[in-house]
Amino acid sequence: MSSWGAECEVSGVLKQAVRRNIDRFPADFMFELDNVEFTNLRSQIVTSSWGGSRYVPMAFAEQGVAMLSSVLNSKKAIQVNIQIMRVFTKIREILMDTLSLKLDIEEIKKKLENHDKNIELVFSYLDELIEKQEKTPPRKTVGYKRTSE
Repeated sequence: MSSWGAECEVSGVLKQAVRRNIDRFPADFMFELDNVEFTNLRSQIVTSSWGGSRYVPMAFAEQGVAMLSSVLNSKKAIQVNIQIMRVFTKIREILMDTLSLKLDIEEIKKKLENHDKNIELVFSYLDELIEKQEKTPPRKTVGYKRTSE
């Protein structure tokens, strides 16, 4: 059997298993691409006229992939499901790391904004002191005075 034939067979078996257990796949777990999306996908993949999937594909969220393991029981399906779950876990870790970095950056920005305000405040106080010093008449000197001869 050619690889295309195997792909079609797996795709058909997958669709059949999902349809037999459709109650396990609510709209937020799985959806099927419409014809416009499928045509757009095929044009991006550039499939030949004889090859590629002829079935409209299904798209699964992380929970839908987990649900597939309860529907598909072949060894190959279980191994693929395990790999997909590992990928989802890695993606979640990457997103959490990214979120943590974004929060750290925001905290630094807030601190810098406060530093800018504090520096401006210090300079305004210095300006006030300089103006006050310029307006104040000079003080009399204190101490011994020389007598002129």
